[in-house]
Amino acid sequence: MSRSVDALDATFPIAASIALDLIRRPEVIDQWSSPSALPHLSIGGLACHLGRQAVRAAELLPMPTDLPVLESADNHYERAAWVSEGSPDKDTVASGPDEADAARGPADLHVRSAQALEEVGDLLSRGAARDVVPIPWQGWALPRSEFLLTRQLEIVVHSDDLAVSVGVPTPEFPAEVFDPVRDLLVRLAVRRNGQSALISALSRSERARNISAF
Repeated sequence: MSRSVDALDATFPIAASIALDLIRRPEVIDQWSSPSALPHLSIGGLACHLGRQAVRAAELLPMPTDLPVLESADNHYERAAWVSEGSPDKDTVASGPDEADAARGPADLHVRSAQALEEVGDLLSRGAARDVVPIPWQGWALPRSEFLLTRQLEIVVHSDDLAVSVGVPTPEFPAEVFDPVRDLLVRLAVRRNGQSALISALSRSERARNISAF
């Protein structure tokens, strides 16, 4: 285990704390069973998906692994099947973990997310997090900083989804949280759509194209 302080060791807990504040908002609680901005997913299910990022980190950061190690978060998203499969259908969402967790209610999510955030902070601060972190459902592992970047991307993206869903402003993340996510999204967008599409979208509104990273 490493006791070196990586930049994302410091920024991930900040991102997760901002997400927790959003999850706790009364607008989320009041609209828990309503549809979210994502197809087939309730607001409660989306909140649970957002809160799960800290829970996953708490589970996986101390876990040993012998899975093959990818070099970067870029490689992770290049190889993950869901990236090219599009939005899951109604039955897949209904039977997935997000809606199952949502059925337990917002108070349960708040407790689980807060506990996970505390555990993550403790693991990172005392050097108990592994240098290589498994992603068992994908069948590979990532260096810790790259794993945390994938969770940080999930937090930034789904915080926007959740805020839009309940009609509140999207949280502003500090530059040290947002910038690595922005840069990763740009790289993924270029890989998927090409340089010209990105240039047009950012500089030429009259010929802007869809440059979604996923």
